Amino acid sequence: MKRRDVLKNIGLGTAGVAVSGKVMAQNEPKKIVEELPDSRNGQLKEEILYEQKLKAETFFDKHEMATIAILADIIIPKDENSGSATDSGVPDFIEFIVKDMPHHQVPMRGGLMWLDLECNRQFGKKFIKLSKSKRTEMLDQIAYPEEAKPDMSQGVAFFNKMRDLTATGFFTSEIGVKDLDYRGNTPNAWDGAPEEDLKKFGLSYDEWRTHVPEEKD
Repeated sequence: MKRRDVLKNIGLGTAGVAVSGKVMAQNEPKKIVEELPDSRNGQLKEEILYEQKLKAETFFDKHEMATIAILADIIIPKDENSGSATDSGVPDFIEFIVKDMPHHQVPMRGGLMWLDLECNRQFGKKFIKLSKSKRTEMLDQIAYPEEAKPDMSQGVAFFNKMRDLTATGFFTSEIGVKDLDYRGNTPNAWDGAPEEDLKKFGLSYDEWRTHVPEEKD
């Protein structure tokens, strides 16, 4: 079930509370049960249900998601070859990961808070309110671990995690795979051994075809 459908069902359920008991008795809500296959795209039914449950949950608020989107596009911007990190769905990927792997939640949320506090301290504004140049100035302080000052260690740890998750999300997306020009198990057509190699052994496909019985209509 898609997240939108889940929200729609919640809305219908809330509306149902407002009507009278008589009406409720006459219009008993029907349970919506989605028929799931035993497996789909390599996932078992239990895995499909677990994924749907996570997608229906929300962890980051709007401000956090906006900050993640800006950071992701700074790490992997759009170029002449492919779309940006947000074009590939990295923010949604990161939110899914922190729900699936809760040990990422405190470092990510804490890092986002640290970033806003540090931006407020240095520039008087939260990160997403800064100009492009000020954002760069801020990130230059935490994006290079070997050059960062000791008091920036928390920011460095956060940006390292943000960079890792962004790269993982991007390069496992359709856009990222195309950007890598990864062909994988792409099927191709095999036309048999080259004619010139067959000639070396005195063979040819013409001779072979004379031994293949013709197909009857």
